[in-house]
Amino acid sequence: MPVLLYPSDPAPLMAVKSVRGNTEILPIIEPSGVVIGRSTRKACHNHPELLHPVVHLHIIDPFDHIFLQKRSATKDLYPGRWDTAVGGHVTYGESLIESLMREAGEELAFVDFNPTFLENYIWRSPNETEQVNIFATVTDRAIDPDNDEVDEGRWWTRKEVEDAIGKSILTPQFEQEYIRIQDRLFALL
Repeated sequence: MPVLLYPSDPAPLMAVKSVRGNTEILPIIEPSGVVIGRSTRKACHNHPELLHPVVHLHIIDPFDHIFLQKRSATKDLYPGRWDTAVGGHVTYGESLIESLMREAGEELAFVDFNPTFLENYIWRSPNETEQVNIFATVTDRAIDPDNDEVDEGRWWTRKEVEDAIGKSILTPQFEQEYIRIQDRLFALL
């Protein structure tokens, strides 16, 4: 599993005029995971040259279902579309696992699980560049999304996901990620 290698002193601020009002500070990394700077989330979303890490958690159950969350209608990107069960930015100073556990707790009140690392890849959009670190877990527990974070969540069959691909129901990033990892994801069963 990759790790983030932080410098002993705080990394320099990048592409930021002021951090006033920008409380979320993200690490800026090299693809190897070496932290070379830090920046606000807003700056990262306006400077695609700032590579920053994110975590995704795919949750499957023993019955061949995958849990997806519906993005809030207030989201800037892809409001109302279905997406990975858990996804979020790594905060400066956090490890990938710390970030994954924090995000799972905030979004789904999902704690005490054993994540399996699947892979990471670089995701580029016109506004940002992320190093996506994909984790998965298997559970038969009920999942209760936090309605401040997520509009709703539900279990999908593999056929439902496959039928929704390309129909503007799922986020484009989830679609390409699911296609990329589905064999390894369901091999966990």
